[in-house]
Amino acid sequence: MPEIEEKDLNPEDISPQTEPETEVENALASQTESVSKAQSAIPIQSDAEPVSAGRTNPRVLPIDLRRTVQTDEDKARSDLLDLLESQRTRRILTGTIQGIEGGPDNGGRSLAVIYHGEYKVLIPAEEAVIPPEDYRGRPPQEVLHQLLTRRLGAEVDYLVKGIDSDARIAVASRLEAMRAKRREMYYATDREGNYTIHADLCAEARVVSVIRAGIFVDIFGAETYIPLSELSYQRMMDAASAFQPGQRILVKLLEVNRGRGYEVTVTASVKQAGENPFEKAIRRYSVGNRYVGTVSMVSTVGVFVSLDGGIDCLCNYPKRGRPPRGSRATVKILGINQETNRIWGAITHIATPR
Repeated sequence: MPEIEEKDLNPEDISPQTEPETEVENALASQTESVSKAQSAIPIQSDAEPVSAGRTNPRVLPIDLRRTVQTDEDKARSDLLDLLESQRTRRILTGTIQGIEGGPDNGGRSLAVIYHGEYKVLIPAEEAVIPPEDYRGRPPQEVLHQLLTRRLGAEVDYLVKGIDSDARIAVASRLEAMRAKRREMYYATDREGNYTIHADLCAEARVVSVIRAGIFVDIFGAETYIPLSELSYQRMMDAASAFQPGQRILVKLLEVNRGRGYEVTVTASVKQAGENPFEKAIRRYSVGNRYVGTVSMVSTVGVFVSLDGGIDCLCNYPKRGRPPRGSRATVKILGINQETNRIWGAITHIATPR
């Protein structure tokens, strides 16, 4: 069965970033039997004792008046208090998607797995990824499972919805956490009433998914797609060669649009967050001279040779034939256009890698 490319679902095919207010409780009730305790979202009745019967916290003789070294049960208690605080005060927690459980092949709903200390946090697929508007005739659970799998290793925010302290399992929602983060960050203003997050601002972003044609990033709860053309000033064939889920990168916000219900759409660029290498190239290279570089890409328009400083020089096919990628080439610069940031030349020598 053909896979849906995530680039086909975004940005046009992905629905606006709206999440249901309280659909998680319904999702919890229908989880697979293997995680039935987590799905029922059993609330903790007492904060006094996070461990089940039979577990004891051994007496430890401290060096000072107060013990500073934590036991395993101390750590478990601290982990539980974090989860309880998230559930009761809507404190946003952060973790890494370390596994995917369930799924169409196992006859159940897909679940993202995050570990918070000794506690296993489960996030249903419909609460972990933004659903597409068009499933292209495929079962929704199958599409959501595919999108969730692409986010393995991603760092995400989540809000806890239910806890089973005996099984040390919690159920959470990423989409609710994203909405809360957007409300906190994109609608905050300074003393003059201006939004603190605006276009032309550089910010950190989390890479949550990578496909050949680009990357998906989470910028303070707003997930957006950045194509190859905005990832680097150099020619890039595959985004996976430089990016992977879990990375934190610097981006420049090009557009920020706010809507009702804390809907936010963002357009961003990775390459525009850094210095344009062509500004240095104007001073470093001159027309008529020869420079050495590496063949970075061969396309129908010509051969791109990567020169020192992070720029590509477009050259015609040499008479000896098409050079392989990675080969060293000597290029004679024929022209430099400062307005379009383009350099073109001719290959005069090729050293094929052994």
